[in-house]
Amino acid sequence: MAVTIYYEQDCDASIIQNTKVAVIGYGSQGHAHALNLMDSGVDVRVGLREGSSSWAKAEEAGLKVTTMDEAAEEADLIMMLVPDELQPAIYKEHIEAHLKPGNTLAFAHGFNIHYGYIVAPEGVNVIMCAPKGPGHIVRRQYTEGSGVPCLACVAQDATGSAWDLALSYAWGVGGARSGIIKATFKEETEEDLFGEQAVLCGGLVELVKAGFETLTEAGYPPELAYFECYHEMKMIVDLMYESGIHFMNYSISNTAEYGEYYAGPKVINEQSREAMKLILERIQNGEFAREFVADCENGHKWLLEQREAINGHEIEQTGEKIRSMFSWIKKD
Repeated sequence: MAVTIYYEQDCDASIIQNTKVAVIGYGSQGHAHALNLMDSGVDVRVGLREGSSSWAKAEEAGLKVTTMDEAAEEADLIMMLVPDELQPAIYKEHIEAHLKPGNTLAFAHGFNIHYGYIVAPEGVNVIMCAPKGPGHIVRRQYTEGSGVPCLACVAQDATGSAWDLALSYAWGVGGARSGIIKATFKEETEEDLFGEQAVLCGGLVELVKAGFETLTEAGYPPELAYFECYHEMKMIVDLMYESGIHFMNYSISNTAEYGEYYAGPKVINEQSREAMKLILERIQNGEFAREFVADCENGHKWLLEQREAINGHEIEQTGEKIRSMFSWIKKD
């Protein structure tokens, strides 16, 4: 099914430029949205908790900073850019009471709207602008005159003009420079979660770990296993990212390409595909969302246990040693 893609000529910049915007949060996406909107001529303020460590950073960047309640009261459009698990409580405590008919509630990920953890009043628009990249890339591309593609969605059109506003907002953060893809909250939420779990984070990390462990358990030095299963991964992904799988195959040896076709289907096999279908099913039926929220309410117990386990894995200890050899990598 083909998607519709919009560009700068399809957007009315004056809509967002005549809208008072509140960006709630100043993390990875929050700083990028706020600064890009400001540089696009938008009346933007950042809403933060009193005493937030980000308050001074946002002010130093030239942004107006207020409390969340003040920002929500002033704004016509409120963009929620705090972590998913914090959004429902922040919405209830600081946003909901300030929403007026004709206002717009905006998100960069559909989790809380799609699964019903936030329900907006009937007279309020609900839209999404989801740049397909981390915040520092969204900001960098904008300052370099380009932009990161965005998904734009409307879940509730109370005013009859929510879609035009969503397009204009995406223009404001630079998305129209490279393309705005029309989607739904369901599509964005479910596909985003699936990509993270089955491929980008869950699948990739486990694949790298499994390769590393297979080699080290067979007696190979962990440093060499790290290079083969971890370090060179970025080089391969960069080739695919730049020009596709065919270009990556053109750039590697015939031996490597032959091995790709021979071994790939043995690693990612029917059992793997069935696991992916089960992961997608749990996302679609809300089981994953309920499990995630329950862990959040339990102080992130399971999440923190898993984080501690991976941080102590031999591959991380080896990686820290190997990366110290690379003078081109920034050291904190």
